[in-house]
Amino acid sequence: MGDLDKANVKKQAALDYHSEPKPGKIEVIPTKPFRNQRDLSLAYTPGVAEPCLEIEKDPDLAYKYTSKGNLVAVVSNGTAVLGLGDIGALAGKPVMEGKGILFKSFGGINVFDIEINAPTPKEVIDVVAALEPTFGGINLEDIKAPECFEIEETLIERMNIPVFHDDQHGTAIISAAGLLNALDLVGKKIDEVKVVFSGAGAAAIATARLYLALGVKRENVLLIDQKGVVYEGRPHPTNKYKQEFCAPASCTARTIADALMGADVFVGVSKGGIVSGDMIKGMADKPIVFAMANPDPEITPAEAKAARPDVIMATGRSDYPNQVNNVLGFPFIFRGALDVRARKINLEMKLAAVHALAKLAREDVPDIVKKAYSNENLKFGPEYIIPKPFDPRLILHVPVAVAEAAMRTGVARLHLPDLNAYRDQLEKLLGKSREVMRPIIRKAQTAPKRIVFPEGIDERILHSCQALVDEKIAIPILLGLETKIREKIAALGLDLGDVQIQNPELSPKLEAYAEKLLDMRHGKGINNLDDARIYLADRNAFGAMMVKMGDADGLLSGSRTAYPDTIKPALEVIKLKPGSNIVSGLYVMLVKNKVLFFADTTVNIDPSAEALAEIALQAVDHVRFFTDEAPRVAMLSHSSHGSARNDQSKKVARATQLVRERRPGLIIDGEIQADVALDGEMRRDLFPRSTLTESANVLIFPDLDSGNIAYKMMLKLGGAEAIGPILMGMGAPVNVLQRGSTLNEVVSMAAVTVVQAQDLEAATTASA
Repeated sequence: MGDLDKANVKKQAALDYHSEPKPGKIEVIPTKPFRNQRDLSLAYTPGVAEPCLEIEKDPDLAYKYTSKGNLVAVVSNGTAVLGLGDIGALAGKPVMEGKGILFKSFGGINVFDIEINAPTPKEVIDVVAALEPTFGGINLEDIKAPECFEIEETLIERMNIPVFHDDQHGTAIISAAGLLNALDLVGKKIDEVKVVFSGAGAAAIATARLYLALGVKRENVLLIDQKGVVYEGRPHPTNKYKQEFCAPASCTARTIADALMGADVFVGVSKGGIVSGDMIKGMADKPIVFAMANPDPEITPAEAKAARPDVIMATGRSDYPNQVNNVLGFPFIFRGALDVRARKINLEMKLAAVHALAKLAREDVPDIVKKAYSNENLKFGPEYIIPKPFDPRLILHVPVAVAEAAMRTGVARLHLPDLNAYRDQLEKLLGKSREVMRPIIRKAQTAPKRIVFPEGIDERILHSCQALVDEKIAIPILLGLETKIREKIAALGLDLGDVQIQNPELSPKLEAYAEKLLDMRHGKGINNLDDARIYLADRNAFGAMMVKMGDADGLLSGSRTAYPDTIKPALEVIKLKPGSNIVSGLYVMLVKNKVLFFADTTVNIDPSAEALAEIALQAVDHVRFFTDEAPRVAMLSHSSHGSARNDQSKKVARATQLVRERRPGLIIDGEIQADVALDGEMRRDLFPRSTLTESANVLIFPDLDSGNIAYKMMLKLGGAEAIGPILMGMGAPVNVLQRGSTLNEVVSMAAVTVVQAQDLEAATTASA
């Protein structure tokens, strides 16, 4: 687990956190309704007998009728709790509860923490083995070495579910991923490096074993315990686990300083302050130092770098770069193992996790991760060789790799025929927006379209374009000074290949665009070619003209410009979709696992009844983009069915009637108050004849003020996620970003724009 950051965490604050507003950190939440006698009879007697009898006939049905398949036991006897030592099972309970939070938060896995008074290996083994019917997996925690080795090995043999001692394998897996990347950066081969381990407990032995599996040679490993280097014939006792790594009797090294002379890699899992700068100076060129003791590393990064500026450092602390944090491993390893009902977590699954983590650290880091870490400049290099714990992509990479390895090596009882579908399933754990966007992204990937970005120099846009290229969602076109943009791409460490970059003022298309613009806008502020050229110097205008002339399929802008300044050129150049009279803005709001559509939230200040009806129909036509649900429209007002008669409520009632006339059969009600539209019980009680048989999912606001205020309050106070704003009614795919959009928001809107372009192309082909 990560360090406690003792310098920043006050004792009372920690105690308050654990005691208020209720004691402890976890609780059990029912997953089924329990409101009446019927629920009671189903949840318990007599209904519960039915699944019991089914499981008796087929034990695998426990995974269908109970929570076993997503339930892990975090088990400890309290003999080696963090850096606190043998403090006992009860005193270790806060740590085990904390582990439960991490399992749930990062991997979506439920946990029962089980602290046992079992001081001997046999007692631990007997207790844990007896728990098998309850759990899908066992996470052993804070059990001292060398007993932990015997306990884990025996339980793996006795039990038919995964058993994983995180203190061993967590550190091993995370540090191994860092090692692969560090070796790549320094240009050294894994089978040639000399590795020194300080510490000979659970983490050190497991890490050394895993490094050997990756290719480190046994003869290139030195192990150091409290008595010094472990070697053949040493007078101090050596248990069988240390014996695996005994140096030959001819080895002359006896101390850490001796061992580090000429070493390429130092792995510290011992205690703070035992390595000096002079020792680091004695290491080989470009040394790799993983000083992972907690809370204080064997040597601080500052001391190591002062001695050797060419060092690559990792520690166990979150306030230094390259934190080896076990939370990068166990939630995702168990996620993959549980999802294929693995019998065990074998070496191949651990190696798969190592390679998945190493690969992820090489990818471009999304904004959401940078924001979580105070906008650090995170990119693959000496200070970023390991992903960050709050990187949401971990759930999409590590479980898939682990599950695939389990199936490949025959320890999985459940076969997943489609790993892409499994990845989609995992993505749901990241939030409703990822779930809703995945089908759109999939469709965009079938035929990526050319999307022009007028703000081509913007750093966030460039990072987003990297994601679009990597995931084959869109073909970006960047506007701006090519030399400046190329320099920015290089400085950011991006690889956009031969991405098209156009400078509007020097474009070979400028004259043709100016001629066309003059034809279109003559007498409307454009009276000669000079006027047209000046107009097209605006990159939003030039981008819109690219779409108009067929040199781009869609436009996405607004990250740096005000909304009206972005939309105005598009309206003047591209104009409205045939049959449309207005342009309006739509937000897809994701609230408590519901998908709601809010319009108009961005364009029309006080639409007429006719305009409001058109906005509603535009929104209805966009529902199919995001959900299979039928649209159910609520025309919102401060009044419900004439409860307050005034011009505003009459406008909404008139708009509702117009929609009904234009789209017979559409489920719609109005004018109606928001709470009535969303609360079925209230609606049935107050308005039993309402045409909304279910809660509305398309909410049409009577004016811009109410729509804009509502969606922003939902974002800030209601815990909602949003996709948008999507421009409706345009003659070509054009969308406007909100200023400050994140990378994920830009990618989502680019995918929507691509799908709009695909649909327009299909409609044009069909009508030809």
